[in-house]
Amino acid sequence: MDRRSFIQQSITGATALSGISSARPSEAEERLPDRGDARGKPNILFIMTDQQRYDCLGANGNRIIQTPNLDRLASQSANFSHCYVQAPVCVPSRACFFTGRYAHSHRNRVNYTELPSDETLMQHRLREAGYSTCLVGKTHLYYDYPPTREEAMRTGFDTVELHDGAGSTDPWSDYVKWRNQNDPKKDVYYRALARPEKDVGYSGKTNPFLCAIDEEFTDTSWTGLKTREHLKRLAEKKEPFFLFSSYWKPHSPFEVPRPFDSLYNDVDFELPKQESLEDIQKLPLPLQKLILRGNNPPYDMDRKRLEWIYRSYYGAITHIDREVGTTLDTLDELGLSDDTIVVFCSDHGDQLLEHGLMGKNVFFEASERVPFMIRFPGKIQPGQYDEFMETIDVLPTLFELIGLEEPYPCQGQSMVPLISGEGKSFTPRDCVFSENVIPEVFSSSFFFEKDRGVKGIRHPDAKMIWTREWKFNYYPEGYAELYHLKDDPNEQRNLAGDPDYRNTERELKDRILDWLINSVETDQIAERWLV
Repeated sequence: MDRRSFIQQSITGATALSGISSARPSEAEERLPDRGDARGKPNILFIMTDQQRYDCLGANGNRIIQTPNLDRLASQSANFSHCYVQAPVCVPSRACFFTGRYAHSHRNRVNYTELPSDETLMQHRLREAGYSTCLVGKTHLYYDYPPTREEAMRTGFDTVELHDGAGSTDPWSDYVKWRNQNDPKKDVYYRALARPEKDVGYSGKTNPFLCAIDEEFTDTSWTGLKTREHLKRLAEKKEPFFLFSSYWKPHSPFEVPRPFDSLYNDVDFELPKQESLEDIQKLPLPLQKLILRGNNPPYDMDRKRLEWIYRSYYGAITHIDREVGTTLDTLDELGLSDDTIVVFCSDHGDQLLEHGLMGKNVFFEASERVPFMIRFPGKIQPGQYDEFMETIDVLPTLFELIGLEEPYPCQGQSMVPLISGEGKSFTPRDCVFSENVIPEVFSSSFFFEKDRGVKGIRHPDAKMIWTREWKFNYYPEGYAELYHLKDDPNEQRNLAGDPDYRNTERELKDRILDWLINSVETDQIAERWLV
């Protein structure tokens, strides 16, 4: 099977894949040099969810959602209220986190594509410095496909418990293997519903997205279980550890197990504004193509069905909250809390039908803004921080906290001077940037053709700048969005092209150009030239 077929099966949720051989263990070993001595350095527990919005935590102002454990963690952490991803889609965003580099630099632009082999990831640098490195759950970052355990090890992990969560990746899923050995319902697909949606309906008190398998055998519970098993194992080692605990949820589909399926039954959610086809057709053509993709675009979804999706999405987050809370309790029981940096974040958000779109791949706030909190007792001053943060800042922040030199190619800035409580000099960002291929190139409806583009769009690469007052999204060939965030926080009135805002638009476009040039200076000036 060729790569294009693999990508297509991955996106459409195929449940089996054959004809691709696994990476050889020797290839995994070739990328991992002898480790240094890191004894005495702090541990790192890095917890990531997939597709969780910033506003879906109690600590971030949501009065409905039940997240007591994450709220407790937030109260002990530097909790950032304005953290934005540099690419609002899984694989490119995770590459930004783990390289400390923008997507145009690390060159991983769309899902289910390889990371260039000359990009070095955080876990590889930590292993080289003497850390024991471990992955549990979803990585979604590889130098080559298929996504095997050996391939995940090539990126820098010593130990891997892998589950990328798409049907086409199940042949290499350690979670699927574990279920086959332990779950009496092993023959039931883990994303299956207890009953067909149409049979349950949306008018009663039964969640139509109730999961067919029991809670203890879901991938959320498995990720928590295996995280704690590896915490106990790593606690016995002399060297510090980096443990990446990565949950698939609350990413769609929206199946949710008991008892989390009914937690929000009595909540009447404030649903997003219903978008008409006329509303969507006022957006730039690339966004129209994305929102209206497929044979049945969901922009006019049944509102009762949407409310059950919200209940299930919230239930999935509360399920994760329980697992994270139990993991933090285990950290306490092992006596490791004071010596462990804990990070909690998500790789991007979810529109949940805002602007007529389910999922992500756009620059609207629901996709771009994510929760981010970091705890290190005695070294980080807890509190809410309203300064701008980009997710490329995570790597240099962690490296400064553990005393490692920032990698030369890193494009982020350490937030330690801000959050250490020591009054160090810190220059905050006055804007954040993001970029994305819009519409998605690799999907069931859109395939890129050289010299012809994607269904009438010559070049789908889009760029964003977000200041305190303005957001400007630039698409080649004359498409743009300009929102005055102070007057229009929900991004409903596109001012691009309005003569009254021509100067603002030109200034923001110039800043995007400067960013694209200045951000790649370390790629243009080789480190060896400076010696």
